Amino acid sequence: MILLLVAKRILIAFFTLLLVSLVVFSITSLLPGDAAQELLGQSATPEIVAELREQLGLNQPGHIRYLVWLKGLLSGDPGISMVSDMPVRDIIGQRLPKSLMLAGLTAAVSVPLALLIGILSAMYRDSRLDRSLNIVTLSMIAVPEFLVATIAVIVFAVQLRWLPSITIVSPDATFGELARAFAMPVMTLCFVVVAQMARMTRAAVINQLDSPYVEMAILKGARPTRIALRHAFPNAIGPVVNAIALSLSYLLGGAIIVETIFNYPGIASLMVNAVTSRDMPLLQACAMIFSGAYLMMVLVADIVAIVSNPKLRHR
Repeated sequence: MILLLVAKRILIAFFTLLLVSLVVFSITSLLPGDAAQELLGQSATPEIVAELREQLGLNQPGHIRYLVWLKGLLSGDPGISMVSDMPVRDIIGQRLPKSLMLAGLTAAVSVPLALLIGILSAMYRDSRLDRSLNIVTLSMIAVPEFLVATIAVIVFAVQLRWLPSITIVSPDATFGELARAFAMPVMTLCFVVVAQMARMTRAAVINQLDSPYVEMAILKGARPTRIALRHAFPNAIGPVVNAIALSLSYLLGGAIIVETIFNYPGIASLMVNAVTSRDMPLLQACAMIFSGAYLMMVLVADIVAIVSNPKLRHR
């Protein structure tokens, strides 16, 4: 039963990604402007522009261009950048590890912090601590990340001069230099994702704390910490992992503002540059990476929810 449900989820994710590829290609093809004109400049003659369009294959029908692009994408060759004339996979290969590093550091900080806040709020619900944490998390959700990043730069880089305003890391940087460089981007991203994860964790744990088996544990004299960590939290792991996956899926695509403000050379800022220069192969590849990462996180959450379901696990 479990293997059948997991296989079904994987199949659905595959077809969803295929549909997303069609949407991405169609939308990027409808963007205003002409890639050939952007490459040659406004002074180029119509004849030269038409010749370049022919070389780039822009004159082919849309469905032919989509099939050629999809074939290259599946084979690991998303094409050649129209601006830099380099393979798109090489350009992305230089930027993707940096984005993954930023996302990994943010996850390493935000997940334990969000779980701690969510579990504490659930254990002491309706108390002064719970109300205070709810106010803090609601305030964090209400503040956009560009405002958090701007305030962080003004306070920590301009006024106090504790942290650099631009995130530039050399290959031989020490741990202290890495910590100072990533402090503000990680803090800004955590400000957004921690609040969402904490509130969803609180709701999932509270739902388990209202269960009959928890009442039985209370009658047996179990301590609140043991009840929350040994009884309620393991049974709430499915919704909690789903909350973590949905929040962390934001880190690649949602880091566009953070990478732009801190001038961080990640894949999100690369996508912004691709939109500006009408570099369609690069833009489409970046969009597919974001979509694939989101679907992968959701798929992992679904699989964990299926495996952690006691009704399915004991069949």
